[in-house]
Amino acid sequence: MANTSATGGPLVPSSTTPVEDDAFEDLIGNTIAALTAIDRVNVRPRWQPKPPPMPPDNVSWCAFGIMELDADWGAHQQHHPEGDGSTELTRHETLTILGSFYGPNGYSKASQLRDGLWIKQNWDALNAVGVALLECSRARTASDIINERFIRRIDLEMQFRRLITRSYPILNLLSAQGSISTPDATQPFIVET
Repeated sequence: MANTSATGGPLVPSSTTPVEDDAFEDLIGNTIAALTAIDRVNVRPRWQPKPPPMPPDNVSWCAFGIMELDADWGAHQQHHPEGDGSTELTRHETLTILGSFYGPNGYSKASQLRDGLWIKQNWDALNAVGVALLECSRARTASDIINERFIRRIDLEMQFRRLITRSYPILNLLSAQGSISTPDATQPFIVET
């Protein structure tokens, strides 16, 4: 069971928004697939425990991954007294995501994604979960050696910004007692809500 401020010890968040990890990768993968018209099964996370087979040469596909996650230095804390109380921590993050496109339409699919991300209607799904596009870099040609032959790869770097909110079980202070000491006297006190 997780600790609260009443039990002492390390506190873990009781909730986090927006989604993170696999759920966030699903959101990015779905966005890439929707904006490029690449079948979702061919838009895949870059690193997988058991990578699926590479699609045939005549199929356009994309591998994507979060390359950097940079958090702003300062975080804001706000206590909410409703119920037993909780404290919300918010901070902004910048995520750098690399999309690598393969297949016969690699350039056009990378360009479609870059341009599609700037269409306001296409922002809606990302904005609904607190994610905003910052920029897309130019598409760069690279290559991979697979099965002893070169495969053309088009890399597109994208930067997104999101607000992370984590709620911690820091409970309301219901009472306090102590004493105030001066050189002449000590005065005990009790405060109750």
